[in-house]
Amino acid sequence: MLFLVLSQWTPALSEYTFAVQNLIMKKLSLTASIIFFSTALFAQTKWNVDNVHSSVKFIVTHLVISEVEGSFKKFNGSISSPGADFTNAAVDFAVDINSISTDNDTRDNHLKSDDFFNAAQYPSMTFKSTSFKKVADNKYKLAGNLTIRNITKPVTFDVSYGGTVKDPYGNIKAGFKATMVINRFDYNLKWNNLTEAGGAVVGKDITIDLRLEFAQAK
Repeated sequence: MLFLVLSQWTPALSEYTFAVQNLIMKKLSLTASIIFFSTALFAQTKWNVDNVHSSVKFIVTHLVISEVEGSFKKFNGSISSPGADFTNAAVDFAVDINSISTDNDTRDNHLKSDDFFNAAQYPSMTFKSTSFKKVADNKYKLAGNLTIRNITKPVTFDVSYGGTVKDPYGNIKAGFKATMVINRFDYNLKWNNLTEAGGAVVGKDITIDLRLEFAQAK
């Protein structure tokens, strides 16, 4: 009798087992799809600055009537982008203060002194982005935190995206122009009270001008 009952239940049990196995397989497949989609969605493309084809410059007024230009010769930076158009990309950049150049050694040494950058104590100027948003066509707003002399302030760059191409060596390159104006007094880049009165000798507003080319990491 027991054998007969079990015989009658065997097909039903088999169907139930098959249904459970099928359900488990579907769940595993769905989980795998979610993991794959999430990985693809959040995959980041890394770009590194090409120093040979990039420049970090600044412009400041002198005696109100003219402008003096300078640059930093050593810098490094990277971009991590979730998409081809760089929207929501993360940007990190660092500048070597000791590489400052205004084509005048006396002035460069003065800028590296405690009257301005104090390069001995604060050898780097850094920027870390908080957002990178497209505002129109190839125009972006890059917001982030700029640190000079261990003082960090929020800043925003106006960015123009020049496009992406493959160079003759097979490297993928992307070009950008970025500009902004900062008040150097915000970062304690001050001389002395007499010379800094009203910014008559050296202007307080500094225009930062970046021309950057990035290479896609391989």
